[in-house]
Amino acid sequence: MSTVDLRRFRLRAGEVRHELLTVEVEPFSLGGQRYEAVPDHIPVVLEVSQASGAMVFDLRFEATLSGPCMRCLGHAEARAEVKARELHDHDPTSADELRSEYVADDRLDIGAWVRDAIALALPEQILCRPECAGLCPVCGKDLNIEPHEHVDEVTDPRWAALEQLRDEL
Repeated sequence: MSTVDLRRFRLRAGEVRHELLTVEVEPFSLGGQRYEAVPDHIPVVLEVSQASGAMVFDLRFEATLSGPCMRCLGHAEARAEVKARELHDHDPTSADELRSEYVADDRLDIGAWVRDAIALALPEQILCRPECAGLCPVCGKDLNIEPHEHVDEVTDPRWAALEQLRDEL
C-alpha cells in the first residue's frame, strides 16, 4: 500500500484512529551504492487524529537496510527505529508549514513518507561494524582481514628540497 484515502476516516475533533499497514520500501541509493530494506514490505503503525481543523498523522515502524559497508564494501546493515509526525490543515488559505507535502487530494502518500522517514533516521555512514578499518588506500586490500602498512619506498626527488628543509627545522 502506498497511499491512504483520508476521507474514509471521517474523524471529529478529538477522535483518533489506528491503522496497521504494510508498506513496500523502494531501494535506496547512498554514496553510489544500493541499499535495500529487509524485508522490503514492512509493518507500519499509522495514527490519525483530528485536532481543531487539522489532521495529525503519527507514524511508527522499524526498518533494516542491507547493503555494502561504506568503508570496506563488505556486508552491512543499518537499523532505523522511526517515529514521525505530520500535520495537515485542509484549509487552502492556511500557511505552507501547516500543510503536509505527503497529502494530495485527500490521499496520504504513506510510501513516500516512510521512505523519507527512513532516510532521515539513517546514520551518516552505514558500516559493517563501528571499528571498521576500511580498505588500504595503496593496494585496496581489506584492512579488517589483513591489517598492514606500506613502507615508504623511494622519495620523489622533486620533494628532496622539502625533506631537507624539514630536517633543518
